[in-house]
This record gives sequence, structure tokens and C-alpha cells, in this order.
Amino acid sequence: MADNNNRTGQHWHSMKEESVFQGLAADKEGLKQADVQRRLEEHGSNTLEVQAGDSLLTMVLRQVHHPLIYLLLGAGLVSVLAGHAVDALVIGGVVVLNTVLGVFQENKAGQAMASLRRMTAPHARVLRDGNAVEISAEEVVPGDVLLIETGDRIAADARVIESTELRTDESALTGESEPVSKNTVVVAEECAMADQHNMVWMSTAVTAGRGRAVVVDTGMKTSLGKIAGQVQESGGEDTPLQQRLARLSTVLGVAGCALSAVVFLLGVMRGHGWLDMVFYALATAVSAIPEGLPAVISVTLALGVQRMTGRNAIVRRLPAVETLGSTTVICTDKTGTITRNEMTVTRLWTWNTACEVTGGGYTPEGEIHSEEGSLAGGAIEGALHLLLRIGLLNNNARLSKNEEEVWELNGTPTEGALLVAAQKAGLTVQDTQDDAPRLAEIPFSSEFKYMATLHEDTSDAGTVAYVKGAPDRVLSYCSHIMVDGAPVALGEEEVQKVEEALEGYGDQALRLVAAAYKTLPEKSASLDRDGVEEGLTFVGFWGIVDPPRPESIEAIHAAREAGIRIVMITGDHAVTAAAIAREVGIAEAGDTAITGAQLDKMDEQALIEQARQVNVFARVSPAHKLRILKALKAKGAIVAMTGDGVNDAPALKGADIGIAMGKGGTEVAREASDMVLADDNFSTIVHAVEEGRVIFSNLRRVVFFLMTTNLGEVITLALALMIGLPLPLTAIMILWINLVTDGACTIPLGIEPKHWDVLKQPPRASGEGVLDWITLRRMLILAPIIAVGTIGLFAYELKVGIEAIGLSISELEEASKVHAQTVAFTTLAAFQWFEALSARTDKVSVFSVGIFQNLWLWVGILGAVVLQVLVVHTVVGQTLFGVSALSVVDWLIITLVSSSILVVDEGMKIMGLHGRQHV
Repeated sequence: MADNNNRTGQHWHSMKEESVFQGLAADKEGLKQADVQRRLEEHGSNTLEVQAGDSLLTMVLRQVHHPLIYLLLGAGLVSVLAGHAVDALVIGGVVVLNTVLGVFQENKAGQAMASLRRMTAPHARVLRDGNAVEISAEEVVPGDVLLIETGDRIAADARVIESTELRTDESALTGESEPVSKNTVVVAEECAMADQHNMVWMSTAVTAGRGRAVVVDTGMKTSLGKIAGQVQESGGEDTPLQQRLARLSTVLGVAGCALSAVVFLLGVMRGHGWLDMVFYALATAVSAIPEGLPAVISVTLALGVQRMTGRNAIVRRLPAVETLGSTTVICTDKTGTITRNEMTVTRLWTWNTACEVTGGGYTPEGEIHSEEGSLAGGAIEGALHLLLRIGLLNNNARLSKNEEEVWELNGTPTEGALLVAAQKAGLTVQDTQDDAPRLAEIPFSSEFKYMATLHEDTSDAGTVAYVKGAPDRVLSYCSHIMVDGAPVALGEEEVQKVEEALEGYGDQALRLVAAAYKTLPEKSASLDRDGVEEGLTFVGFWGIVDPPRPESIEAIHAAREAGIRIVMITGDHAVTAAAIAREVGIAEAGDTAITGAQLDKMDEQALIEQARQVNVFARVSPAHKLRILKALKAKGAIVAMTGDGVNDAPALKGADIGIAMGKGGTEVAREASDMVLADDNFSTIVHAVEEGRVIFSNLRRVVFFLMTTNLGEVITLALALMIGLPLPLTAIMILWINLVTDGACTIPLGIEPKHWDVLKQPPRASGEGVLDWITLRRMLILAPIIAVGTIGLFAYELKVGIEAIGLSISELEEASKVHAQTVAFTTLAAFQWFEALSARTDKVSVFSVGIFQNLWLWVGILGAVVLQVLVVHTVVGQTLFGVSALSVVDWLIITLVSSSILVVDEGMKIMGLHGRQHV
């Protein structure tokens, strides 16, 4: 990558070999053992450093350091002072539960770092004092010469000094799906990491060949170490939900204190004793604070997480589902996320035929279509048949089914694709290989860019050489081309037609591999380059692509309909990335990709402007990904990042929500993420977006319900004091309504089913809180209705009692006061039953979404009604709560008055006074 500097600021990939050794004060024979200890002391051990983890006490204190927790602790103290021991115990339980859950989710960066450390190599073979020795990878130092062979894991970042068909798998680090050939050729200084073919990187695996490389960086200075550092530094920000709840907590705390102060002053002014008014004000504060809110939010989120698990999305942090629901931008990797990470032949070209191949991945199922229609069996002949035959014979890959009956590849993805294409045409591997046994092979070389194999030619008892490789190289070795099933001389006209075809398919971002052959008149058991680099007959070429997942295309379309922008950030080539992006719907026709090299030339402001318009970024490093994320977030976007590789970990950690792939992803990516897709299916993200939006709407319903009913209680208490009435509710009545009646309705509201297709709506504004202005206005309209209705019936019952007995208010008999309080108590509870029904919608009538769609809410309301009846009409209830039995007429009046809140709210919905709704 362009920013891959060593400790002295040099770019090892752009330096000549002798300059590299000079800069490292080393030579090809390796280090002297006496010099190793000094270098270990200077550079440290070749390990990834892990920051010291916080103590348990520190993590607990961090969880308690939150406005909502302060509010809960204050409410608990108020409850204790007011004599509400049960209420205080419940509040304490909520605080403990939230703290335990928070501590359990802590230290995610430390887990990711542990995974990174497990990726490093345990051992390494190096030259010391001119001898090959095996040492612990931790002892490798800059200047060591690594001895590399197939199957090794690279112990440190190193510059290649010898290569014999050396190839490494860098997919987890750079996103490059194919193993990368390594050589000793110097490359440009600004060359991206994925194009530095003279470098090998810590943790990458050697898939073929052997070589030597001089170590240039170790430990935290390696490419993997820089990623580790970014993971530790990235993202400790609160999620949008946490930020909204913190704001709400502050508002509730200030409002509760203000209301308590007002009630206290009013009481003192009316002549009540100051001590009595202290407890009266504290009771008002208890009514103002929805103690059950944190628990209901946790339950609502937990149930959402459970639903997501059933849809293959494993949520590692509770707020993640809601955060994803408010996402405006999804930044996604290409390889293995949008695409299958399985190379597939989609085009075949010969002089006479251009074909399309259907089917994807390594499952040998599909058809070959030409302009005339489907080709099969005997219809595949001449050059086309020979092209497929060469792809099968000039091939070292193997396909087999695993225990789950899924086809797996053993070999390079490109050769796997050629093998599958031949089988789709009806060629069988064993029969074809038995028919033309291999006699010799020239392995593929990144320097020569072709592979050649020698086979028996059963048609004339001779031998034939089959060659496949880079089209320009293969074509330059050809003197003939197959036309109408026979070789003809390759003239300028023929070369021009082939080159035009290559250019046309290349513009489609296909990886092109050409094939040729040469018949040798005499049977031979050996093959050399001189014999295959002239006189070949050009047969045709394959067009290969890493195909997109079909479900990804549908999911991207659904996400865009939901107003979510998709941005592809990949380490692949720009042309390939842009073509895939256009195919899946991320980019439009004519859109191009911005490369990492171009990003390096942009300042932050220029990048912010580009990030608003460009949907494809290619050839990028982990540092580039973080810059892109910061640019998107600078404009207020809520960004989700998907990924599967080690290189994705910093961005996954730094995004508002990181989404890792569970099957194809690395453990590092999973540990750095907020959510893991168990099926690696992009469409699962769209389901999560839908679920997140529903959950947020349900949270808003719960908050609206609790705040409206609690505010109604506060106004009821304050209004009674202002007009000189006795206390309409006792402390135990307030406790019952706050815990039992509220609890019976809030959980069902938290699992309200979606009302219609939520993906047709745009994302919420990034600053939109749980309580927006429309919800607040609705709450301020309905809460006074609760207070007026409750106080009205309370005053009416007091008046009736006075007139019946002929006494003044001061002489009111206790029986009449108890009856009035029972009516007020039941009326306040009944208001909540009807308010729970009304809270299901905020713009359209509740009857339009199916009055019985949420059966759990009806169960909750019915349960609350039954419990209220038991309190009022049983001896135990009357004794504990100090209430008296109600008549049928009382119940009818209470029902008529309390239902007014539903009637008023429905009327405002019909008139469109509540504005826009999120569901």
C-alpha cells in the first residue's frame, strides 16, 4: 500500500535489492547470531502488542457512568425516602442488570487483538551465520533472510530476493481472490499494497513454490501490525441509540427535578407542612420517572436480537440492530461479500463461435449457449471442444464433494473455473485424462505468464503440447489459428480480430485466459520453453469472473429502495470493481472507481466531496477505508461496514456498525464486528435493516406510552394540590400503576409487528431522537386528558359523598374519601389500557392496521384489567391498597371517561395532526 513505510520512512518495494540490504545493514547470507540480540532490543520481539485490559472495577464504573444510570439511582433514592421499598428494589435490579450486560460486552478490541495474534506464524526458517535454522517467529528481526516454502505462513513483512514459482494467498489482507505470484522486480513507490509483487506480508500463506525474502519490518510495524493498531484505536463512540437515550435521560432527570420543586413550592404556599410536602414532592418525582424504561428497552432489543438470530444474523451488541435500522450508508467489500469468491467461466471465444456459459461457482452445473442456442454433446466440436479440452488437461486443480455434498476446490480458482467449464460441456475429467496422459509440464510462471503440458496424441501416436496463459503472451507465440476446425496462417487480419475480441471482453472486467496447442511429430517425454514459444496454433480464450451472488443483487435493490446508499470498498482492480458494481446495481452505467492512489492525492475536504458522489473505491488499503468512513460520517451519515478479511477489521470497528461474514470471514473480522452474518448473505443485512426500523419504532411506542401516562400522573397530583383537593392516589396506588399496569402494556408494545413494508420509507434523520417534536406534542396533548379525567371523577365522587352525608370537605368521612380514591385509581389505570391501544400507531388509525394484529397487547391489557378487578373487589386487595368495591355504574362511567383518550387521539390521526410516521 502506498503508506506502507518502514521505521525510516523508506518504501522497500521501490528500492533495488542492494539498497534494501544496505538500508537494513544485512546481507544474503543472513545475520550474525551476535547481531540478533541487539536488533531484538532495538526493534522488539516480532509480536502484536495488546493494550492492558481494564480491571473489572473499571469496567463496572464505566457502565455506571451514564446519565440514565444516574437517573435510576436518583429514582431509587427517592423511592427509599418515600417508603417505596419494592420500587427501590426493582430499580436496583435494573441497574445491576444493565451493568452486567455492559461489562459482558466490553473489551471487544482486546478480543480482536487476540485473534490477530493467533494469525501470526508460530515458527520461521531463517539464515543465521549462513546456516538454515528454525526459530520462533517472535525472534525474527529486520535483516533476517526468510526461507519460504509451500505451506509456510510468512512470519514478517519481507522483500523477496529469490522466487521459484512463489505464490501467496493475500485474500484476507488485500481482498485479492487469486493467489499472488511473487517476484524480485522493483515496482513504483506509489504502488498499492496489492500490486507490490516483490513483497510478502506477515500472516499470509504460501500456496506454491519457494523463495527467499529479507525481513524489513516486524511486530507492530508490519502491515498486520498497523491493522492491529488501527483496531485498538478505532471506534469507541456510542451508537445512535445510546446517544438518543442519553439525551432522553437528561431531559427526564431535569423535568423530574423541576416538577418536584414546583409541587413542593405549591404545597408550602397553600399552607401544608414542609415535611409532608417533601414526601409529596418525592412521590411526584417517582411518578415522573419511568423506572421500567431501561428494562423494557433491553427486553425489546433482546427480542429483536432473537428474531435476527433466526434469520442468520448474530448480533454481538444489543444496540446494533437499532443502529442498523437507522443506517444511511452500507460500505461493503466485494470479494466474498457481494461476489461468491468462486471464479467462474462466463464466456468462451473461438474464431467461429462466441459462447456464454451459465451457472456459477464450482458446482459443475450449467449450459453453454451460442448465438444459435444451447450447445451440448456433439454440438460442441472443433476449436470450442479443443478449448475446453485444453482447460481440462492443462490443469492441476481438483474438484470434489465434501461431507455436506458441496463442491470444493483444491487448486487455484482460475484452474477450478476452467475445470468446471469443461464438465459443463460434458467432458469427464478421468476419461479425458486417460485418453491423453500427461507426459511433461512447464509450471505457470509470473515471469513467462503461461503454463504448458505435454500429452500423448492418440490420433497419430505422437505428442501434443497444450498451452494456456496471458492472451498477449500466448498470441505472440502463435503462427496459426484454428478456423473452421483447421489451422490457418495467422496474418494481420486474424491478429486484429483476436485483439478486438480481447479488448471487448476485457472492457467487461473479465479475466481472460488464452489457449493454444502444438503438435509434435515425434513422441517425446520432455518439454522445454523453446519448443512451446513458437509455432503454436491459437485456439481461443476463456472469460472468467468472480460472479456476484444473486441474492446480493436483490438485496442491493431493496436497500436502495429503502433510501440506503451502497458503497463498494475493495482491494481489487478498479475496472473489475466498477464492472461488478454496475452489474449488481451499486453504480450506474459510465461510473468509474476511485483508486487508493488517487485517494492519497486528496486532502480531507476533497475526499469528503468525493465520498458524497462516488460509490466504488478500488485498490484501497485499510487506512484508506478508515478515511472513507470518516469522510462519510463527516456529512452526518450513519455508516455500516461489511467485511470478511483482516484488512476490514479497523473499518468494522470504526463504523457505526460493523458486519462480519461468519462462514467466509476471518475470526479477526468477527471479533471486531457488531454483528455477524452466519450465512454470509448480503440479503440478511437488508432483513436486519427492516428489523432495526421496526425495533426503533417499537421503542418510540414504549417511550411515548410511558411518558404520556407518567406525565398524566404528575399532572393529576399537581392539579389536585393546586385546586385544594385531598391526595387522589396513595403511594401504593402509584407504585401499582407504575410497575404492574405499565409493565403489562409496555412489553407487548415493544414487540408490535410491522404494519407495512418498512423498506419503502427513507432512513431516519441521523439526529432524530426517540422523542421527536411530533411525539412530544402528542404527549403534551394527551397527558392532560388523563389528568383532567382522573381529577374530574375524583372531584365528582367527593362532591357526591359530601352531598349524601351533608358534611364539609374537612369533615368528609373516610369511607367517602376511600371510594373517591378507588375511582381515581381505577380511572388512571383504565386510561393506560386505552392509551396502550392508541400508542400502536401515531399517524393512521389503529383500526386500519388490524385491531387484533398484536394479540400479546390484548393479553397484557386483559391481564391488567383482571388484576385491577382483583385489587378492587377482593378482601386482600382492599386491605393492601385501602380501596373499596365499585358498582357497575362506576365501572361504566370510568370506561366512558378513560376511553376519551383513544377517541381524541384517533380524531387527531384522522385530521393528520401527528405528521410523519416511522414504522
